[in-house]
Amino acid sequence: MPQSLVRMNPPSLPDAAKMGYSQITTVEPGRMAYISGQVAWRPDGQPVPDDLVEQTRIVTAHARAALNALGATPQDIVIARVFMLDLNPETLGQVFPPLREMFNGAEPCITGVGVASLAAPELKIEMELTVRLPD
Repeated sequence: MPQSLVRMNPPSLPDAAKMGYSQITTVEPGRMAYISGQVAWRPDGQPVPDDLVEQTRIVTAHARAALNALGATPQDIVIARVFMLDLNPETLGQVFPPLREMFNGAEPCITGVGVASLAAPELKIEMELTVRLPD
């Protein structure tokens, strides 16, 4: 049976694998899930931390919870879209370690998008996922 997701980093493109993601992911037909943008709001109502890394840890915990609810793993993520305030090399350097930890070696495609604001003024990062559900 062919793999449902195949990751590629062709030599004609920058080597994204060094950063923990892939330039291309091909997907075999199957059921797909689209996980809404996850932010650092907490189910228990605790305040959102001001620290970008702490917000990223909460966002990735929410993403893991959504994957678990689907019976999926990071290996099933086709693409992650990360929306951030003040997107620059320094802030990317802060968020990549928790993102890589959540991806657990999966190396999905990632798109980073710098934005002027998110759903609330305290939010600094949001991540949405496209997932190919396991057979």
